[in-house]
Amino acid sequence: MGERSADEKKALRAALAVGFATAAYGISFGALATVSGLDIWQTCFLSLVMFTGGSQFALIGVLASGGLAAGGAAVTSAALLGTRNVFYSIRMAPIIGPGFFRRAAAAQLTIDESVAVASAQSSLPAQRYGFWVTGIVIYLGWNLTTLIGALIGDLLGDVSAYGLDAAAAAAFLGLLWPRLKERQTQAVAVGAAVVATLLTPWLMPGLPVIVAAVVAIVIGGFNLFARKGTTA
Repeated sequence: MGERSADEKKALRAALAVGFATAAYGISFGALATVSGLDIWQTCFLSLVMFTGGSQFALIGVLASGGLAAGGAAVTSAALLGTRNVFYSIRMAPIIGPGFFRRAAAAQLTIDESVAVASAQSSLPAQRYGFWVTGIVIYLGWNLTTLIGALIGDLLGDVSAYGLDAAAAAAFLGLLWPRLKERQTQAVAVGAAVVATLLTPWLMPGLPVIVAAVVAIVIGGFNLFARKGTTA
């Protein structure tokens, strides 16, 4: 393997910094997932196959509030959040390049952080390098820390004894907050939060999240609050 360019070295530093920081957050997911009703193996399997932090936290947040009876709503909520990865994949396709197996692997690693690191690079080789390194570091680290967190959460026992039934929602908010920079995303977040809050006393757990997601899609899809001359 030849010497890496300056752009690729920069991408590597960014990928490792983002990758390790994000992977560490898997401990929170693992612990919260087990105290929300999943067992250790279910928690680890979820990280292996779903591997998208926002959707994972949304799923266990609904389970924590409504139990296994809210499973259908939890899956629907997670799936709606996961649709953003479809748009990420369109953006990443020219960077990833052709090839079935390459694109299949890239699909699993297409998350907020890998797309962000890749998009921030100035050359195509650096973008590709940043994408793969970020995705692989987070995937391996996230699954390892998920296991650690699941073991910790399994030892904690009953979620209600610690008040952790609200912790999944708080963790998801912490994951979301740094992304609320544009007026459009702020409007989507506020509108969805208001709808969910108003409906929570009246609907079964999980349904307010789904309705709020529909509101978010309408606001975002029609670009209702974007500044003139922008698309976000």
